[in-house]
Amino acid sequence: MRDHPSLHALALVCSLKASPEPSSSEKLAREVLAALEEQGASHEVVRVVDHDVKPGVEVDMGDGDEWPQIREKLLAADILVFATPTWVGHMTSVAQGVLERLDGELSETDDTGRPVITGKVAVVAVVGNEDGAHHISADAFQALSDVGFTIPAQGVTYWNGEAMSGVDYNDLDETPGAVASATQTLAENAAHLARLLKAEPYS
Repeated sequence: MRDHPSLHALALVCSLKASPEPSSSEKLAREVLAALEEQGASHEVVRVVDHDVKPGVEVDMGDGDEWPQIREKLLAADILVFATPTWVGHMTSVAQGVLERLDGELSETDDTGRPVITGKVAVVAVVGNEDGAHHISADAFQALSDVGFTIPAQGVTYWNGEAMSGVDYNDLDETPGAVASATQTLAENAAHLARLLKAEPYS
């Protein structure tokens, strides 16, 4: 890995819980980041609800909007980890708000007319004690691709607990083998793709 370009990953955790309350989606996001660290990537976590992110579809909504500071971290990253819990079968309102703010990137283009985030890789992590991970990842991948991110093969990891059991991912004593395997594959594929795009950007 020493011969490869260095990488940096940013996890945007879209929990409804403010810090320091435990968050299952943050737990899974940090497991993804740990797997990416094994691939040589540094990383950072932002729990979006801890910041005053205004609703809207511009890169700066003014009046105390803190999205521009988060956006600077995004622009400095090679890989985005988009993490959300499942509520009533859908991503959280916080996650939807992040996708709406990312829509502003369509107006922020480089000399070729592409969004400036083109060439960055995005992966998704979903937790929930109800079904919905496939639906959420499908919606997220479409939106992230629309604004310029590139999606790697098998770029999602998720955990769905037993329906109506009340058991959260945070409650587990250890990571299930299937989740750990999916997370590892996600990290390997994301890092590989990010290095390729960093070495040879879209032209």
